[in-house]
Amino acid sequence: MKIDVLTLFPAMFAGPLDESIVQRARKEGILELAIRNLRDYTHDRHKKVDDRPFGGGPGMLLKPEPVFEAVNDLRGAETRVILLSPAGRKFNQAIAAELAGCGHLLLVCGSYEGFDERIREHLADDELSIGDYVLTNGALPAMVIIDAVTRLLPGALGDDESSRDESFSHGLLEGPHYTRPAEFQGLKVPEVLLSGNHAEIARWRSEQALRRTRERRPDLLE
Repeated sequence: MKIDVLTLFPAMFAGPLDESIVQRARKEGILELAIRNLRDYTHDRHKKVDDRPFGGGPGMLLKPEPVFEAVNDLRGAETRVILLSPAGRKFNQAIAAELAGCGHLLLVCGSYEGFDERIREHLADDELSIGDYVLTNGALPAMVIIDAVTRLLPGALGDDESSRDESFSHGLLEGPHYTRPAEFQGLKVPEVLLSGNHAEIARWRSEQALRRTRERRPDLLE
């Protein structure tokens, strides 16, 4: 998979995407990732990417010219252009799986008060938000989406079964897990997990996942 990120703050991506699973996926050629500076697509001496909104109002908007030029330069036949902004649909595991099936993602990070509406209307294939809160810009949401999508790429985790039983993979939270020792400070591991009965263990885990979801995230069951 190829992912391009269009941002005003490329230095924010140094570090988080150079570690752990994303780093390994990049090294092994599973993920091709490029961070693009939106200012590279301007042509004035000040590299201006924003301007005041028509009709007045606070803040600044991203101008259409550099974004149009960048997207037209980077977009190919398989590209899905995604704007990152609070107005987008809320990102979740199902959307991560959907994006993992794409050949090329172009993530366009919002900044300031957002985008000139012509960018939304004529360039975007989708618009995503990672939650109902306000961040300084779209760099952190882009990192979240890249991490979540990369985990679902074949070979990224080493064992592809790992991603199939994580929280939200089946619409539920994961149930509790335990490791050695079987008893610690008088706290014991549930007997069923020591029984060797795989059918009973699977049933117990399913029940615990449902119970935890009902208690903590009943909205997932609606």
